[in-house]
Amino acid sequence: MMHERGKSDPAVVARKPANKAEQSAAELAERRVGTKRNASQYDTHRTLSRASVTHGLERIRQTAREKKKEERFTALLHHVGTELLETAFFALKEHAAAGVDGLRWRDYEQNLEGNLADLHARVHRGAYRPLPSRRVYIPKPDGRQRPLAVAALEDKIVQRAVATVLNAIYEEEFLGFSYGFRPRRSAHDAQDALVVAIERRKVNFIVDADIRAFFDTVNQDWLIRFVEHRIGDPRIVRLIRKWLRAGVLEDGIVGISETGTAQGAVISPLLANIYLHYALDLWAERYRRREATGDMIIVRYADDFIVGFEHEAEARRFLDALRERLGKFDLTLHPEKTRLIEFGRHADESRRRRGLGKPETFSFLGFTFICSKSRSGKFLIKRKTRRDRMRVKLQAIKQELRRRMHQPIPIQGKWLAQVVRGYYNYHAVPTNYCALVDFRDSIVSRWMQVLNRRSQRRSFWRWNMRKLAQEWLPTPSILHPWPNQRQAVRHSR
Repeated sequence: MMHERGKSDPAVVARKPANKAEQSAAELAERRVGTKRNASQYDTHRTLSRASVTHGLERIRQTAREKKKEERFTALLHHVGTELLETAFFALKEHAAAGVDGLRWRDYEQNLEGNLADLHARVHRGAYRPLPSRRVYIPKPDGRQRPLAVAALEDKIVQRAVATVLNAIYEEEFLGFSYGFRPRRSAHDAQDALVVAIERRKVNFIVDADIRAFFDTVNQDWLIRFVEHRIGDPRIVRLIRKWLRAGVLEDGIVGISETGTAQGAVISPLLANIYLHYALDLWAERYRRREATGDMIIVRYADDFIVGFEHEAEARRFLDALRERLGKFDLTLHPEKTRLIEFGRHADESRRRRGLGKPETFSFLGFTFICSKSRSGKFLIKRKTRRDRMRVKLQAIKQELRRRMHQPIPIQGKWLAQVVRGYYNYHAVPTNYCALVDFRDSIVSRWMQVLNRRSQRRSFWRWNMRKLAQEWLPTPSILHPWPNQRQAVRHSR
């Protein structure tokens, strides 16, 4: 199944065994109820398919765990069977936007068995051709537009199936400080790891790094070389090449870029992690072991990462070395968003002695991290929702409320409750209670404005809006545990 890779491969870099405490497998999503058929037959078929897929992936994981890192997987495509394609189909969002083919999830499901059999045959005989992605834009917090690529439905299915197989290999390879778009790892896990590391290690300086236009500047040649470092099946590599060169349809014109990977494509997060694993992670881990004399921590979520140091001089040397390292792979640090700040347990006292103000803050995954103290006087990192992110969210809600202006209040209330509850699910972390209260109050205020615009006479005041909010909107509460508590559960050591 595998053979030795040559020692002269330029992609060879220092490597560290993957964090054994996080050897998580790709999770298979629970499929939705599909077309009507005999219930017992449907459930039996689904169970057998899922068992077959899980057994095959477990064999891949075990092989990746036991074999040397210098060896490559040379036979993988046969794992992309109709069962895995079916699992990938039901893992997709039912109401997701359609690609250039206009094909919707429900339409494809009408003849799912035949469609998947035809797709499977095309993939395995080499006749599968991905369609260009459809370009859409979503607003960013700074007012700019983020370009996304919406792939065709069949491309999403095949990409998710291939990503599932590759995840079984790379989850044994990726390092412990990489959190973005990985099974059983979330943005909250990355934040918890960062908070605990800063509070428990000797961290006095933070490098807040941001790679400029990462998904648009990925060198496709380097990416393929990185993939071939572990994947020796030419059919899988050929599929990845096809997706990279499929192009994007915008204003009736298909543009094919020689660089980058389509942001928004199902396969892109995995390809991004593979690229940064070899371009950044392995190098940073080697730097921590060989170059750093004091404590050094790193947490990466996709192309956003934070590095902490005990000594300022080491932080500056690392930042210079980081620019040089990324430059070898056609990546650059954003000059305005990348900075070195004094942050940590002793930052407040150190800056006060020098006559400076409070320690600077940094942002990571939608939160602003602040040096503070608990009621007992101990060092505490506070997390607050970024104001610009909250402002963008409230503006979007205001526009949607105007569109729903003439709906009955119960319908508006149910929708707003869903929005507020979803916001709490991510932002209700310890030390962020005041931001949750501000968010809910702002929702109530905007709701009152919209209701009063429905007629010339003002009908709603603050006293009756409070009653309306109590009836429909959930009250703020902290939903997530303290970082050290969740870390203690996930990492018992």
